[in-house]
Amino acid sequence: TLGFGMTTPATVAGKVFLIVYGLFGCAGTILFFNLFLERIISLLAFIMKACHERQLRRSGLLPPNFRRGPAMSGVGSLVGWKPSVYHVMLILGIFAITLSCCASAMYTAVEGWNYVDSLYYCFVTFSTIGFGDLVSSQNAAYQNQGLYRFGNFIFILMGVCCIYSLFNVISIVIKQVLNWVLKKFECRCCPKCHKSSARLGRRNAITPGARLRRHNISMDADGQYDSDTEGRRLSGEMISMRELTASNKVSLAILQKQLSETANGYPRNVCINTRQNGFSAGVGALAIMNNRLAETSDSR
Repeated sequence: TLGFGMTTPATVAGKVFLIVYGLFGCAGTILFFNLFLERIISLLAFIMKACHERQLRRSGLLPPNFRRGPAMSGVGSLVGWKPSVYHVMLILGIFAITLSCCASAMYTAVEGWNYVDSLYYCFVTFSTIGFGDLVSSQNAAYQNQGLYRFGNFIFILMGVCCIYSLFNVISIVIKQVLNWVLKKFECRCCPKCHKSSARLGRRNAITPGARLRRHNISMDADGQYDSDTEGRRLSGEMISMRELTASNKVSLAILQKQLSETANGYPRNVCINTRQNGFSAGVGALAIMNNRLAETSDSR
């Protein structure tokens, strides 16, 4: 996906082959990038969790003979722990800068570019922009040509994987900023919408109190409202257990599932404070980041 453009197919057969091969080649490349992202995030999470446990031991919050396993469920500070997306972004950023500086030093010495042009080439190449104004390995001969081309291949491969992972982490941070902005400015310009959303509250809970009636509903002899046609009851009206269960069946199902997982000893590693918003979950790289990092925690 770099697309420098210094070598292009000239015949019709070559162009057709490029289209067919590119379908599988680009798909396989994206799969490789996603697998690399999953492995590097898992490695960083393992290292950061080990450092977090070591810090807890030093502060006395963990016993010295603590081991990972079923005993972890009793330690509240490690239940559902995930590394911060900002720490992962910092580590990937440092690694990307270090890799770009090393590659720029090689290009400056071999290609004869200045260091700023070499850094510019590294960013354009690693981010798969591929303008093509600067392209490596275009001279007829180099000193230690085979070694240089191998090093060029390794730098480009590792650089693209690292920048791809960094871009996905940055997208998570942008998602957080957008969610924060939307939450701050939600319905501030429309008090009517704000009042209606506050009046609705929880969907599956029966909340006693006054309600806004859209239509005039006739009352029967006992003065009670028809609960089948009305969404809510008056504050002083009694409700049956059957109606309470039917109204809260979603919450009861979630509670039953959590109790079952806790009883079986394998609770899901999902942050309890995770907010469900329009940017949650996702597919591909975004799904990997959402599963591995605590990017939607309320405490972040």
